[in-house]
Order: sequence, then C-alpha cells, then structure tokens
Amino acid sequence: MQTSVFTTMRSAAIAISVEQAEQSQHENAAIAAGLKRQDPELLDHLIELYQHRLLRYLLFLTGKREVAEDLFQETWMRVLIRGGQYNGKARFDTWLFAIARNLVIDLSRKRTMASLDEMSDVSDEGRGFEIATDTPSPLDEFQVSEDRAEVAAVLLKLEANNREVLVLRFHEEMSLEEIASVTRAPLSTVKSRLYRGLAALKPELERLRGCRTAEAIG
Repeated sequence: MQTSVFTTMRSAAIAISVEQAEQSQHENAAIAAGLKRQDPELLDHLIELYQHRLLRYLLFLTGKREVAEDLFQETWMRVLIRGGQYNGKARFDTWLFAIARNLVIDLSRKRTMASLDEMSDVSDEGRGFEIATDTPSPLDEFQVSEDRAEVAAVLLKLEANNREVLVLRFHEEMSLEEIASVTRAPLSTVKSRLYRGLAALKPELERLRGCRTAEAIG
C-alpha cells in the first residue's frame, strides 16, 4: 500500500513538473515572439515583472545605487534593441541578467577596473540600500527579522564573484546551470564560488545576529 501511494505521489509530482516545464517553454516562446516584433506592451509588462529583481541584482553587483540605476535603464534599452536575439530556449531572466552583467563588465573595462570587486564601494557615502520585492527568497528568511540594509552591507563585504552567485542562487532562485549561463563560468567554478560565498557569509551573519542579541539584552 505504501509503495503504491509513493508511486502515485511520485508520478503526480513528475506530471506537475512536466506541465510546469511546458508552460515555461510556452511563455518563453511568447516572449521571444513579442520581442522580435518589438511589442511595446510586452516590454512594459517585462519591466514591471522584473524591475525589482534586476535592480537588486545590479545593486549587489555594483554596490552603487546611481550606477545600478543607470545600468538598469541601459539593460532595458538593450532588450528593446536586441530582443530579436532571444530565442526562447532559455528562461528570459537568465538572458536578461546576462545582458546586465555584460554591461557591468563593459563599464568596469571603461573605468580600467581589474574585476567586479572594484565596482563595489561599500561606503557609498555611508548609505545602505533596500529593494522592494513581492516574493521572499531563502536569504530573505534571515532578513525578515533583521535590518535589510545591514544584511546587504554584509553581502557587499564578500568577494564580488562569490556575492553574485549567492544573489542569483538564493535571491533569484536560479539553478547552478542557469547561473553558469548568466556568468559564462564553468559549472565547477559556480559551485566553488557558491561554497566560498556561503563559507564567508555564515560568520558575518552570525556576528550580526550576535550584535542584535546583545543590543536586545542590553
């Protein structure tokens, strides 16, 4: 009986997964077709749908609100101009984030910066940042009871490539394969960056939690 129930549940889960995959493929194909004909209503919908996630990603990548906002605008201009290049075979957000990342790299080269790390300025005149979002991520579970600006500051202390993987994995909930596509890095490199990022993040979050506890007791 238990085996039969387990088999039924597993079959149902597989069917749901297949249905979701087919729906996602259909949505991607619809987006690709709309971008090819430069549908203004579709672009407005995509901006509304992805604006918070994209800006949050750029903020964590650059550490500067003004730079992130400029790149945010330029990313959507690239989507409008080069939308015909999106073929719908991958998720739209992985294609969108890859465009944004390439713009960050282009900017860093223009400013003769050696790496993404040099794009980040934790101080930024002492200002933190916070991005509104409707859907919590696994990392948000810690932030619910903590100061989001402080948690963001902790992330900005991490090495840029490791921070980027953490944001894509836990904020954007991308698979490791999708992160590899966005960053154009081998899967093994993505896994290594994720491990190193988590290893560096844990003590910082524990320290932050300890400070909060001490303040509450005091």
